[in-house]
Amino acid sequence: MRAVLCDMDGTLVDSEKLWDVAMDALYDRLGGVLTPEVRASTVGGCAEDTMRIVYDDLGLPRDPAAMAASARWLHDYTGELFDAGLPWCDGARELLDELAGAGMPTALVTNTPRMLAERALGSIGRHYFAAVVCGDEVPAGKPAPDPYLRAAQLLELDPRWCLAVEDSPTGAAAAEAAGCAVLVVPNALPVPAGARRHQVASLTGLGLADLHEICAQLADSQVAAVGNRRDPS
Repeated sequence: MRAVLCDMDGTLVDSEKLWDVAMDALYDRLGGVLTPEVRASTVGGCAEDTMRIVYDDLGLPRDPAAMAASARWLHDYTGELFDAGLPWCDGARELLDELAGAGMPTALVTNTPRMLAERALGSIGRHYFAAVVCGDEVPAGKPAPDPYLRAAQLLELDPRWCLAVEDSPTGAAAAEAAGCAVLVVPNALPVPAGARRHQVASLTGLGLADLHEICAQLADSQVAAVGNRRDPS
């Protein structure tokens, strides 16, 4: 493991509840009612995917200008909620402190657009991150691998040398597709298991040595899986 790539919403800060509030407000503005099922389908998604889900759910035409305006309104509303303060997820700040103290390169990899991520970084702390990749800075956001590929590129590392820390199915899929090992800390939604995924209930008590061990275990599991596929016996 040469670097740690961290998701933001639901992984480092418990901001999904604030997104719940903002999404409810957007639906009220558009004349609808947000259901738990639709909200679940947007968790961890990029702005474009979220707006497609919202407009399809409400039976609204996919007008690019209207969808872009709704996305801007949603992000402005969420930004005001962020400015009031972001609660840390359990163990996240302590882990970032240890990574920073050890000089472990760490990147923030989020589907949140840059303007909103910058407001969040004012609360989290920019000093933790050697690189920040946002959803509006790559060709495709999560679940595409682009954000994680870009983060590894900025750190001048092969993604296979990086451990991603994620809380959602969307984010875990993106990190895995990029070639990263994935430490999954489920928050709002359950996350399916996978050969390159290790799940924990929270980041509490986890340190750099634990991350190295998890990454090594996942690498061993991947090698074993490849060997089993090649050996029909």
